[in-house]
Amino acid sequence: MRVPGHPTRSSKLGPGYRIAVILLKPVLVLFTKRDWRGFDQLKSVDGGLIVATNHTSWFDPLPVAHALYAHDRPPRFLGKESVFRVPIVGWVISNAGQIRVYRESSEAMAAFRDAVLAVEHGECVVVYPEGTITKDPHLWPMEGKTGAVRIALASGRPLFPMVQWGPQAVMRPYKKELRLIPRKTMHIWLGEPIDLSPYRNMDWTPELLHEATEKLMRALAQMEGQIRGETPPAILYSPPRVTENSDGHPSDGGGS
Repeated sequence: MRVPGHPTRSSKLGPGYRIAVILLKPVLVLFTKRDWRGFDQLKSVDGGLIVATNHTSWFDPLPVAHALYAHDRPPRFLGKESVFRVPIVGWVISNAGQIRVYRESSEAMAAFRDAVLAVEHGECVVVYPEGTITKDPHLWPMEGKTGAVRIALASGRPLFPMVQWGPQAVMRPYKKELRLIPRKTMHIWLGEPIDLSPYRNMDWTPELLHEATEKLMRALAQMEGQIRGETPPAILYSPPRVTENSDGHPSDGGGS
């Protein structure tokens, strides 16, 4: 049953989006197997939402988009500008109206405003809170940046954790390759929304944003552990990162 208040597959998504679906959906259906869980809960969500997912491969936006599109929530990705230059994936997201993040530039905060506006207009905005493919040697989620939490707090809309596992078998981290044969299973699990109610009426201090983001990243790690049948690390990998300004906004426009 279609829920009003947000774009669906039958909405005017733009020619780039339609071309991407026509070209890529058959490839994903033919060359990947699917283990999708937790998406039924989207039927009861009226309006925009944020999905925060882990990042293991340049390939993973495709199966993530496939799962959301199949459940009538066409996604709009929020990703750093360099991802738009990745072959195949970059073409798809650039021509399908996705949201660019220009780090270390005056345009960085524009992506945050665009994302909030998109969510307020009913869109499903996908954020990679790690900001890049994980650098953890065992592919666990890293410490996250605060963009996903800030978008959720600013819009007042739900923040869903999503974990994917399997795309890294098609395209290994930081490798330009396609290993479609034999077919790999794309495990895409959507968790219950992160409870941000304790933070909604408080000042956005760096401490508050990092606490809420740690809650999100720990949920992602636990979900990935369930898929893998392993215990996630007690302390998530911490990559080199820039400091945040006093208002809680990353100076590189990060968190996406």
